[in-house]
Amino acid sequence: MIKLMCSKKLFRRSSSKGSTSSSSSSDGGDVGVGGRGEIEWEVRPGGMLVQKREGRGDAEVITVRVATGFSWHDVSIGATCTFGELKVVLSMATGLEPREQRLLFRGKEREDTDHLHMIGVRDKDKVLLLEDPALKDMKLRAALAGQAVQSPYRPFIKV
Repeated sequence: MIKLMCSKKLFRRSSSKGSTSSSSSSDGGDVGVGGRGEIEWEVRPGGMLVQKREGRGDAEVITVRVATGFSWHDVSIGATCTFGELKVVLSMATGLEPREQRLLFRGKEREDTDHLHMIGVRDKDKVLLLEDPALKDMKLRAALAGQAVQSPYRPFIKV
């Protein structure tokens, strides 16, 4: 968070009737955030520097419905989180490691660094979770190779 000191001249209100009633900083509305004479800034995930919002808290929490084949999971996550962070949360629910997951939103696979709110994910939107087919194939091959080595019945080869 960045704070910027400002003078009252930048935020002086103009009186519509020319009255000389006091519009000093006693109400705190004309001097920025909290009437302290300083403005609080925040850097958004896209890199834009904006004035910090009041009343929303630090992060808006959204619920995302994640479909995995025949089942689905409702996951609560911050709107400014990334798809990589969503994969970490889903790994606890599904048992799949984040590197084994592929997340699709609106028909496109999303990168781990993409932010949910920048892509357009809103509350109660649906995201599709698929297991990475290449890693699934490697797991299957490793399991079959492990069974072949551990099998007590080996075929005899007559010489």
